[in-house]
Amino acid sequence: MSKPPFNRLSFAPPALDIQPLHDGGMILKSPQALAPYARCLGEYLLHWGSTQPERLFLAERDAHGGWRRLCYGEALASVRNIAQALLDRKLSIERPLVILSDNSIAHALMALAAMHVGIPVAPISSAYSLVSKDYVKLKHILGLLEPGAIFVQDGAKFAPALKAAALPGVEVIAVANLPEDRTATAFAELLSTPAGPSVDQAFRFLDPDTVAKILFTSGSTGLPKGVINTQRMLCSNQQMIAQIWPFLSEKPPVIVDWLPWNHTFGGNHNFNMMLRHGGSVYIDEGKPAPGLIERTVANLREISPTIYFNVPRGYDMLLHYLERDEALAANYFAKLDLIFYAAAALPQTLWERLEDLAIKVRGARVRMVSSWGSTETAPMVTAVHFDIERAGVIGLPTPGVELKMVPNAGKMEMRIRGPNVTPGYFKRDDLTRAAFDADGFYCIGDAGRFADPQDPAKGIEFDGRIAEDFKLSSGTWVHVGTLRIKAIAAGAPIIQDCVITGHDREDIGLLVFPNPVGCRSLCPEAAADAPLSTLLEAPQLRQKMAAALAQLADKGSGSSTYPTRALLMADPPSIDDNEITDKGYINQRAVLLRRAALVERLYAERPDHEVIVLDHGNNG
Repeated sequence: MSKPPFNRLSFAPPALDIQPLHDGGMILKSPQALAPYARCLGEYLLHWGSTQPERLFLAERDAHGGWRRLCYGEALASVRNIAQALLDRKLSIERPLVILSDNSIAHALMALAAMHVGIPVAPISSAYSLVSKDYVKLKHILGLLEPGAIFVQDGAKFAPALKAAALPGVEVIAVANLPEDRTATAFAELLSTPAGPSVDQAFRFLDPDTVAKILFTSGSTGLPKGVINTQRMLCSNQQMIAQIWPFLSEKPPVIVDWLPWNHTFGGNHNFNMMLRHGGSVYIDEGKPAPGLIERTVANLREISPTIYFNVPRGYDMLLHYLERDEALAANYFAKLDLIFYAAAALPQTLWERLEDLAIKVRGARVRMVSSWGSTETAPMVTAVHFDIERAGVIGLPTPGVELKMVPNAGKMEMRIRGPNVTPGYFKRDDLTRAAFDADGFYCIGDAGRFADPQDPAKGIEFDGRIAEDFKLSSGTWVHVGTLRIKAIAAGAPIIQDCVITGHDREDIGLLVFPNPVGCRSLCPEAAADAPLSTLLEAPQLRQKMAAALAQLADKGSGSSTYPTRALLMADPPSIDDNEITDKGYINQRAVLLRRAALVERLYAERPDHEVIVLDHGNNG
């Protein structure tokens, strides 16, 4: 039986130019030239604030549960006033603005104001202040930046982190609860500062190479590094998006978004897309986590997005509610043009559930797409702008980008050159030099392959990270990214994520981060407040995991393609130890390093009772 058609949507036609290289590699480009783009993000705000001053720009929940709304005209006036106050404080590239708080209207206005007059803004993960126990990463970042001012939403909430950071003399700007033990100013005071001629002068002085942001990313190991984001990077990337997704210009887009602005996905891709196209951002204070996903659900009951952005973990948790609540699903799909996932691979089981639900509610399939890039590329390098039937395709190079494919360890390593690529790392020339090859291509460390080698215009598939793949003792390569996706699908609903083990060993193992909601669904007899560690002792969970191992073995083609053992871990991934990002992306290398003792338990000659081992007798 054929599937219903997709919803109607304007996409640029898929096309690809391929330039072969002498070493067996190639350079891929879009045949569509990149059109001229804005000088700076402030030009977008100035345009909409002048031409559509009453159009909704930002909305957030107020103290009474309603929505506080800010239009483009109000935002422009507020940004100019705050910009004046920041200029009065002599902030600059040597004294940037640091933002510690989560997404909010005040956060957005502070960031836009700083960038409007050439002051770099550095939004920092709130986890480094509110979740971390040692503040090591926060202290490292603030020491590197030497900020001129720090913004927080609530001075009391961030007081312990500010005290630990020990930056005497640095002014704190807070919306509420000003710290009493240091120089502090109310956000309202900045809002009421009248904008003068110096704001317009500083705005005119901006050029595309002006530093707009410094975004911190931990990478695989070590302390966070500051990625320089210029106005050219941010604006060229939005022009690329506008050219491949012309539907964005047909009506103002609306998003309900939780993705943190200290990351490039939420802060550059999503937020700037709304700013570029005069769209509306409903700030979702929820997250894909127990106790917070309910806030996301409440917001989606009221607001119907036209585009929905999330990470696979977010869709997994949201589907639990959408599939059980017809009214919620109806409101979610009512105006939805596009479902977008990124930051990690989407298991095919989630793809199919989303597709089935869209058909049930709308009678048509809502297009699901992804893209690929990084903090260093502002972020989009490739994107899907054509119909696809399954998860895994990351699209084609966007206009203006050169994607070099280089043979490496049996895969094709992807490298990037274009106006959206960072000039380097803040105060780390050593890292900058190491990040680029001799031809000036940024070496991201990811691999890709054609979805259809006979028709490259059907897109590229993500083929894992070069650094994550390893060899078994037999010398056979294990492709971690591919196996991880298969394992999550086979172990649904109990696997939230997993890490692949087996470097220099005879076979593969899994360290499993369980899905609390999925585990509880298989344990209906458990007490409502039973901790995850108790649920993991249930025989039905062990049986499900054993069945998943058997399924993977049945479909595998050799020892490098399926795991033989697994361990369910009650201890969640640690932010302090770099095991997980705000978006829920698991750092394979960091987990293996921190949990080396668990790996040894997996491979013990006589594994303990918690290790689930494949029954080879029943699987060939």
